[in-house]
Amino acid sequence: MYNVLVVRDSNKKNITLDPHCQFSDVHVCDSVMKKGWLIALGLLVLGCIGAYIWYNRLKTNAEAEGGAYDDTLKPRLEVSTLDITNIDDDVITMNVKMLIDNPLPVGFKANNLKYTVYMAKTPIIEETYAKPIEVESGDSTLITLPMKLRNKTLMTVLKTLEEKGIDSTTYGVRAAFDLDVPIVGERTFTQTIEKRLPTYYLPEIKVEDIDFGKLGLKQTDVAAKVSVVNKNKFPYNITDTHYTVSIDGKKIAEGSQPEPILIKKQATTPVVFPVTVKPGQSLSLLPKMLFDKKDTPFLVTFRCKIIDKDGNAAFDNSKLNTTIRGTLADFKKD
Repeated sequence: MYNVLVVRDSNKKNITLDPHCQFSDVHVCDSVMKKGWLIALGLLVLGCIGAYIWYNRLKTNAEAEGGAYDDTLKPRLEVSTLDITNIDDDVITMNVKMLIDNPLPVGFKANNLKYTVYMAKTPIIEETYAKPIEVESGDSTLITLPMKLRNKTLMTVLKTLEEKGIDSTTYGVRAAFDLDVPIVGERTFTQTIEKRLPTYYLPEIKVEDIDFGKLGLKQTDVAAKVSVVNKNKFPYNITDTHYTVSIDGKKIAEGSQPEPILIKKQATTPVVFPVTVKPGQSLSLLPKMLFDKKDTPFLVTFRCKIIDKDGNAAFDNSKLNTTIRGTLADFKKD
């Protein structure tokens, strides 16, 4: 007993072949195989045409959006918000939220993101986001970029703009990351986002005096007289203010001001923060405070939230932490 092979010839008639027989009509099998390859090739061509049409439709939509997304079908970057977390003597620490959108037909993954922040075409921050970034096709993700800005660098740029009378400038972020899969023939993706905005000045907080007022056996009245300098062309409020006063390394007072305080535009706003301390925390420092002011250091810390009624993205709901250092000799009595 043996198996038989049945094929169909060009006239659609069945032909039974004996597997033990030798025959010359091999063209019948060849015809079947060729038809199979033609069908597969046709499906492949149709798939490529469909993908091309779909790609061009996405690209057309991207071009229609204009701006930073114009004439490209690549991952899109957009700066969302800026949150100032700390202002110290040397460094301003902040977080910038960046939206990464992926309009591509495939997902991508990057091991890190290198970014440079420009102000008036001058680099002021260069950092690396070391965490992996993965975005699926047609999806987006929001990442937080930690940034540290040297006060000296910022003040140099601001001083130049102020001397030239420039009240608006170009802010930019240049981001670059290597993708695990090539995108339109490129493995490294780079994008620069630029926007012309008003020149923003950070609040300057100065301690004008620490007034101990009347000394008593039960309590001592202390007032920190502070001035807040606002060079911006818009006012804002500081609220939920907390502060401490330390003399010669010893914290002698602390307090809070929950009510909002209006900081006037392009002006210096004086503010008095009253604090009551127990004499045990300050009496031991009286000799230094009275007779050795130049060698007696002070430290005042402020923590508050900035509220802008217009919702300015550069400041609104930013947290401001600042530390002021000096010696008691810095306070000159009239």
